[in-house]
Amino acid sequence: MVQLLERVTRAEKTAVTVDGIRVNYLRAGTGPPLVMIHGLVGSARNWDENVQALAEIRTVYAPDAVNMGASQRVRGIDPGIEAQVARMVAWMDAVGIDAADIVAHSHGASIAIVLAARHPRRVRKLALFAPPNLYCQLGLPQVRFYSTFLGGVFARRIIPLLPRFMYRRSLARLYGDPSRMSTRALEGSTDGLDRAAIAHIVDVMRGWSGDMKIIDASLRELNGARTLLLWGDMDRAVSLESGRRLAGMIGARLVVVEGTGHMPFQEMPEQCNEALVRWLEPFDL
Repeated sequence: MVQLLERVTRAEKTAVTVDGIRVNYLRAGTGPPLVMIHGLVGSARNWDENVQALAEIRTVYAPDAVNMGASQRVRGIDPGIEAQVARMVAWMDAVGIDAADIVAHSHGASIAIVLAARHPRRVRKLALFAPPNLYCQLGLPQVRFYSTFLGGVFARRIIPLLPRFMYRRSLARLYGDPSRMSTRALEGSTDGLDRAAIAHIVDVMRGWSGDMKIIDASLRELNGARTLLLWGDMDRAVSLESGRRLAGMIGARLVVVEGTGHMPFQEMPEQCNEALVRWLEPFDL
């Protein structure tokens, strides 16, 4: 059933079945397709401040990953990057998207990178917010902890019981200025963050070392002329310095959003939307 969201996005919320799994997504606007891929902890609602601006020039699609947001929970599904890319391609087929521009964040940017390398004809332009890369090691201690037995128990049994202010404090660390974090932004990252979603996140982390090798190889296959990197200069999750090195390696343009952290599209949405619109226009066949 299609539901019209009376929020800033003014988007249709709908779902499609892909290989027997229900995948929810937002759809807004008209024009060539643009797919927005959220990060590891989040949902399509992470893009609440961006969808409407981009819907002025594109038909925007923002899916919830399987096991995240409002999409179906599937215990034991393959969490690896290759499997996630295969699910993204299958979702595009189900929705009827032959080729699209891609805007993606963090782990979602990793999916976009491998998607572009494996299926270059399905991806036109890429706009990537702070993609993880081998030039940055900031997240490795966290990945190692959650890959242990103790870390897995903590994630699956303790995190779901934490009070809401703890989630707010954790998300605030990803901002350059925590006062910019809205209730809507918090909801976009935590709604649907149930036990199944957390277990899935832990499974992704446990395979991160192998996935990074695939991501790094895929980065080297990107068409830098069609790739835009966007980074907050106060990003504590994936450093700007790694972004500069990455941009040089693949020959991509880098836009630095000053005063922001890991989620500049939420902190400074107008600035990010303007950069994205300039990047996406004019439409190239």
